Amino acid sequence: MHSPVGIRSLSVSFPSIIRTNNYYKENYPKLIAQAEQKSLARLFSPAKSTPSNEFELEMMPYLSDPFRGTVERRVLAPDESSLTLEYRAAKDALEAAKLAPNDVDLLIVSSFLPEQIGFGNAAFLARQLGLGLQSGAWNLDATCASTPVALQTACALVQAGAYRNVLVVISCTYSRFFDEDDTLSWFFSDGAGAFVVSPLQLNQGILGTKTVNTSVLCDQFFFKATEDEQGNTLLRMQVTKGTNKVISETATELLTICCEGAVNAAGVTLDEIDFFIFNTPTAWFANFCIRVLGINPEQTIDVYPLYANIGPALTVANLYHAAQMGKIRENDLVLVYGFGAASSASASVMRWGDVTLGLTSLNEPKLTT
Repeated sequence: MHSPVGIRSLSVSFPSIIRTNNYYKENYPKLIAQAEQKSLARLFSPAKSTPSNEFELEMMPYLSDPFRGTVERRVLAPDESSLTLEYRAAKDALEAAKLAPNDVDLLIVSSFLPEQIGFGNAAFLARQLGLGLQSGAWNLDATCASTPVALQTACALVQAGAYRNVLVVISCTYSRFFDEDDTLSWFFSDGAGAFVVSPLQLNQGILGTKTVNTSVLCDQFFFKATEDEQGNTLLRMQVTKGTNKVISETATELLTICCEGAVNAAGVTLDEIDFFIFNTPTAWFANFCIRVLGINPEQTIDVYPLYANIGPALTVANLYHAAQMGKIRENDLVLVYGFGAASSASASVMRWGDVTLGLTSLNEPKLTT
């Protein structure tokens, strides 16, 4: 019998600036006309005129849209940072769990990317939260797979008896690494989430996981150092030509290996899963997963229209909205999947507990059923 450990509370946090497609149409009309020659089009265009796999098949309806299905993005204001988003999400998650900072045994933080070059956000966030020296604080990086990997790590540590309450905080602030006139920025956004991992009721919590490496996606995205007009160093995210081909040719195998491995480890089948949570980095990724796994579209959720690509925070946002809308209920079997370039792909099966949502996050936009 497994040790009942899993998510106890859950919260999300987003920047104050919302940018719709109209913002770019009004400010960059020439770019709209030239979009097919820019980086976003190079990233998401089929290698051939006809789709050759499930990923490209679901992508095809979006190719006539210069925004590739993106609707809204959340962007950091001048007084906001990855740390401000992380602090708000972490504070809400602790309050929802009715825990004080001193009740946290370990803080795990995944910031894509952290505020400082060479140092992760964990110690800085621990200081801001007022965690005492008795609490551990470390950084974890699995790029866009950081949420399921951090969940697996936290649950294993609590199951092993090393810690009792682990606070996991995930953030992604892509807007810091793009110029507005780079069409690739239309696809990326900012956001954060947090959850507390603790012992749960009998038979609840993590039941099985499967994690694999994504070395096949190495070299597809990279950062380049440039300078602004004042001579300050800037990091800018770049995409390799042919990235879409590599992603589309590997997406199905990564998804199936992880999801089938997780349900096997949990001792269940895909048919027994009540709800599926995917990180949804494109407008068509949820439909791609539905097609590959053969599941009912009502068994998943897609927050991409609200937030665009917020990297590892997408998984937390999908979980949060699914719980908020009552799509996930206590004791439901939930499968969570995420993948990231040059890191890992990971799936976990859990029996959902009595998860409390961060109250201040209720002011965030809501998806309609």
